[in-house]
Amino acid sequence: MTRIQIIMGDITQCNVDAIVNAANSSLMGGGGVDGAIHRAGGSAILEECRKIVARQGGCKTGEAVITTAGKLPAKYVIHTVGPVWHGGDNDEATLLRNCYINSLKLAVAHQCKTVAFPSISTGVYRFPKDKAAVIAVTAIINFLNNDKQIHKVILVCFDEENYRLLQAAMSEITAS
Repeated sequence: MTRIQIIMGDITQCNVDAIVNAANSSLMGGGGVDGAIHRAGGSAILEECRKIVARQGGCKTGEAVITTAGKLPAKYVIHTVGPVWHGGDNDEATLLRNCYINSLKLAVAHQCKTVAFPSISTGVYRFPKDKAAVIAVTAIINFLNNDKQIHKVILVCFDEENYRLLQAAMSEITAS
């Protein structure tokens, strides 16, 4: 599908309408992608996250919220909270799928045409990377099949393993 691109790179450098942050439920920044986005984007992102927390008490797993992108080249940061892997019997797959779908819904609501995603939950949350790749690609393809506003989704990989697994998932899903 030409509307999906898989690249190796730094998501904080993506010149897109919205980048997705693999956030924690507190929205106060953290490690990995979350920390990198907060550091690169500056204090404006954290200030808006604090307002969201004051209004609704954070962000639940599978849900998404949107803020400014601060100093990032993007217009927005969509913060989504991925599930922690506990063996797969706690609805982790559905929650991860919801991260992608709810992020894309927010992007559409804010007239975004280009969106960049990291590999959600595959770091410290320990979601198996092969399973996460299939869920991500499937969710995005299914969403784009019913949406014409988003022109491009970029899956930005920090490591070679996620890159290979996403490429394999894309090939397998688009071939079937």
